Amino acid sequence: MTTGSSSTSRPSAGSSGISTFKGQDRALRADRLGTGGLLLSVLAATAPLMVVAGVMPTTFAVMGIVGQPLLFVLLGVVLVLFSVGYAEMSRHVHNAGAFYAYISRGLGGTAGASAAMLALVAYNALQVGIYGIFGFEVSGLFSTYLDTEVAWWIPALLAALAVGTLGWLKIDVNARLLGVLLVIEVALVVIFDIAAVADPAKEGLSLHAFNPDTLSGAGVGTALCFCIAAFLGFEQAPVYAEETSKPHILVPRVMFLAVGGVAVFLAISCWAITVATGPSAVVGASQKQSAGLLFFLTEERLGSTFTDVLHVLFVTGMFAAMLSFHNVVARYAFAMGREGLLPQAFGRTTGTSGAPGTGSLLQTAVSVAVVAGFAIADDGPVGDPTAPVLQLFTWAANIGSLGVILLMAAASLSVVVFFVRRQAVAAQAWRLATATLSGIALLAIAVYTIKDFDVLVGTGPDSSLNWVLPGIIGAAVVLGLVQGLVLRSRKPDVHARIGLGNEAFQLDKVAESAESAEAAS
Repeated sequence: MTTGSSSTSRPSAGSSGISTFKGQDRALRADRLGTGGLLLSVLAATAPLMVVAGVMPTTFAVMGIVGQPLLFVLLGVVLVLFSVGYAEMSRHVHNAGAFYAYISRGLGGTAGASAAMLALVAYNALQVGIYGIFGFEVSGLFSTYLDTEVAWWIPALLAALAVGTLGWLKIDVNARLLGVLLVIEVALVVIFDIAAVADPAKEGLSLHAFNPDTLSGAGVGTALCFCIAAFLGFEQAPVYAEETSKPHILVPRVMFLAVGGVAVFLAISCWAITVATGPSAVVGASQKQSAGLLFFLTEERLGSTFTDVLHVLFVTGMFAAMLSFHNVVARYAFAMGREGLLPQAFGRTTGTSGAPGTGSLLQTAVSVAVVAGFAIADDGPVGDPTAPVLQLFTWAANIGSLGVILLMAAASLSVVVFFVRRQAVAAQAWRLATATLSGIALLAIAVYTIKDFDVLVGTGPDSSLNWVLPGIIGAAVVLGLVQGLVLRSRKPDVHARIGLGNEAFQLDKVAESAESAEAAS
């Protein structure tokens, strides 16, 4: 992303070309979320059961990296380093546009507009992709337990409508639902972890998976790409900043709790899988069982009833992740509408719930359209591993992951520039160092993601999809840059507001009050 002019000036009311709405409908409702609600909303997006049952066996099988548990530890360190600067920015900027707000404050409004478009596309892709695997798994449950064939797109569309409806409710209602689903699925994974440790394979409680020697080989970079996707969700905490009572305290606290908790949870659970199979057999077992590995291992140790419950919770965990990503997309759309990057209608909240209803409708419409398109293209047999339903998940998840990795790298750079421009280098030196280190690491992962995209999405090395799919992210970056440049040229006051969020709204209200007082006198 290229830098634009700095958004340090503050616009006066009425000069921006954006009509000023009366009342509070351009501000999300404060005091909706405390530490617990915010943490649960963020962690739900990580879909822990989907990671343990899906990402981990896939990484073992495809990349043959026994040291996957160590990768989660290393990525945890990188993301903690990232969070240091990111959390400090959250103390200075409270905006539902999170990533693009931070980037615009550091790199200017044009870069902010590009980041906004990238975030909208990336998080939409992550959310929509889950509908594919959700529909596939629900269809499988009907077939297995009810002996009924249900097309995958039926539960996918029903889920889209349910998520869209929940998106109109108060965020604290969503947080309670997400919390219940999250706690249950985490508890089941922990039970498996204990069972694996209590009944290890013949190699016993081996710590071989944490041996650095297990990370040798050409597949480590690509394995990092698989594993970093498991963390996505922790970075969403600043999106809800306006809906907390003390964002400068709660947002940093939740980010560190989330990334630290996820790293420990995933490393232990991944190690438990190697214990259950034996480190020497984990790759072979993953290749044989694929995404059924976890269920195969629980069937042996915990019985069929537990495994059946795990199958159901696997699906509800996906639903929780879809709802979490939906809420994030709706808030990005709200922030963009409020600042003139999307039509004004997106910058309004809805009724008594205070939710960004128009943004929720947009995300629902995108989901329904994409699911419908893949449903039309899917005329193969149920369970076909090359079916569009699974391509939807694989393609969209990797497109979204690439986008978020690039956003995090750009945010790291923005942290450095932001504090340098504030002449706070001495006071923030260690945060600038951590931001620089994490930015370099994230850029390296992004390069590996693009380089090995054919492995990530399962296409051949000569497939045009290897550049078409990442090209969607590139197109979002370019489209946002063009929009930012046009705004800077034709509507400089709108451009100056990019990233200001509710701060600009409050300035508008102050200016309006001053104008009213002047007119009255």
